[in-house]
Amino acid sequence: MSLRNRIAFYYTFMTAFLIALVFAIIYFTVERIVYRQFDDEIKNEVSEILSDAKISTHDFKGFASFQNQDIDAGDQDNDNDNDNESKKNKKINVDTEFIQLVDSTGQVVNKSTSLSWCVLAFNPNHTSKTAYFNSNFGGVMVRQAQVPLISSNGITQGYLIVAVPLKNAMIVLHDLQDIFFISFPVIILTLFILTRLIAGKSISPIEKVIATAEKMTQANLDQRIPLPFHYDELYRLSATFNALFDRMEDAFQREKHFTANASHELKTPLAIVKGTLEVLVRKPREREHYETRIQFCLKELNRMARLIDQLLMLARYESNKMNAHIETVALSPYIADVVERMQPSASTKDITIFVEHTGNARIAADSGMLDMMFENIISNAIKYSPSGSSIAIAVKNIANTIVCSISDQGIGIPEEKLHSIFERFYRVDESRNSSTGGFGLGLSIVKKLADIQHIKVKVTSGTNKGTTFSLTFPAGEING
Repeated sequence: MSLRNRIAFYYTFMTAFLIALVFAIIYFTVERIVYRQFDDEIKNEVSEILSDAKISTHDFKGFASFQNQDIDAGDQDNDNDNDNESKKNKKINVDTEFIQLVDSTGQVVNKSTSLSWCVLAFNPNHTSKTAYFNSNFGGVMVRQAQVPLISSNGITQGYLIVAVPLKNAMIVLHDLQDIFFISFPVIILTLFILTRLIAGKSISPIEKVIATAEKMTQANLDQRIPLPFHYDELYRLSATFNALFDRMEDAFQREKHFTANASHELKTPLAIVKGTLEVLVRKPREREHYETRIQFCLKELNRMARLIDQLLMLARYESNKMNAHIETVALSPYIADVVERMQPSASTKDITIFVEHTGNARIAADSGMLDMMFENIISNAIKYSPSGSSIAIAVKNIANTIVCSISDQGIGIPEEKLHSIFERFYRVDESRNSSTGGFGLGLSIVKKLADIQHIKVKVTSGTNKGTTFSLTFPAGEING
C-alpha cells in the first residue's frame, strides 16, 4: 500500500470511528429524550387517574376504589358498550392511551375499552417501585408504566398499568436510524476519496524527491529538488535533501580531485625512475654516472614514500582512527627541537630563524602531533621564502590563551586563495613542479591534527608580503 493510500486509510478509519461514535451518541440521546417525554406523559396520566379515584399508591384500600371510577381512556363513543363480543371484535385504537388494573399475581381486574380483547404485559420483575419499559401487544409497540398499589401495612395488592403507543416515535427513530445507516458509508467513501486526493497533493514534494534521487548520478550531481511553496515539514525535508546533495557533490568533487592529484603525484616519480632506469640499461656507462642516476632515483622513491606516509595519515584521520593523547606540556622545548632540525634546510637558503622569548608557557596538546605540526609549518615557510630572508617565531599569552605565531617573508598567498590552502594537494602556484619538494599535503595535515587537538589555526598573508600562521592552544599552566 502506497503512502498516499495509507494516509487516506488511517485517516478515514479514525474518522469513521469518530463519526460512528457521534451517530450512536446522537441516536441514543434522541431515543432517551423521546422515552423521557413518554414517561412524563404516562406519569401525568397516572397522577390524574389516582387523583380522580382519590387513591394513594402507599395507602391502597382495594380495587373497590375504582368501581365508581371510569378508567376508559379510549373512544368515548363506546363508553356504554358493555357487550364483551363487541369489545373482542373492535379494532385497537393505536393513537390513544391504555389503562389496566391487575392484582398481585398479574390477573387482570379491570381495563380500558381501548384495549379491546388485548391485555398489557405484566412484568413480575418490577414489583417494588414504578417501572417504565417497552412492550408489545397486538402488533402495537407501547411505552408503559407499572405502578405498584401498596396497602397501609406495606403489602402490594395490585398494579396500575398505563401505556401509550410508540408508533410515531418509532417512525422517527427508524427514520433517524435509516439516515445514519445510509449516510455513514457515503460520508466514509467521500472522505476516503477526498483524503487520498489531499494526501497525494501534500506528498507531491516527496515524489519529486524520489524522482530527483532516482535520476541522480555522478554526471548530474548538480540537480536539486524544487522547494515547496509553504515552509513546512516537506519544505524542510526538501531543503535537507538539497543540502545533502550539496555535500555529496562537494565530497565527490574533492575525492575526484584527490584521486587525480594523488595519481599525478605518484605517477610522476615513477615515470622519472622508470625513464632513468631505461636510459641506464641501453648501454654501458661510467660508474659515476650510474651512482648519480641511482641517487636521483632513490631521492624520487623517498619522495614517494613520504607522500604515501602522509596519505596514510590523512586516511587514518578520515576514518577516525587517530586519537590525540592530550597532556599538559611545555611549548618552548618543542619549538627549539623543530628549529634545530630545520636549521640545515634554512642554512642552505641563508634563512635565519628567530625565536622570540617564549617564557614557560604550557599548553594542552599531543606531543607527537605538535612536533609534526611545527615541522610542516616551518618547512613550508622555508620552501617559499627567498634566500637571505628570516622566519620569526613568537609565543604570547592573549586573553588567558597561548598563541604561537610563525611569520615568514616569502611570496605570500593571495587573499582569494587563503580558504583553499588546507585542501589536499593544493598549491598556490598550481605548477605541480617538485622544485620545492612538497606535495601540497603539509598544511592539510596541520589542519587535521589541529582539529583533533582542538587547536585553532589562523592564516594572514598577502602577495609578496609574507605569511603568518597563528596557533591558538587550549591553555595548560601559564607561568610568566
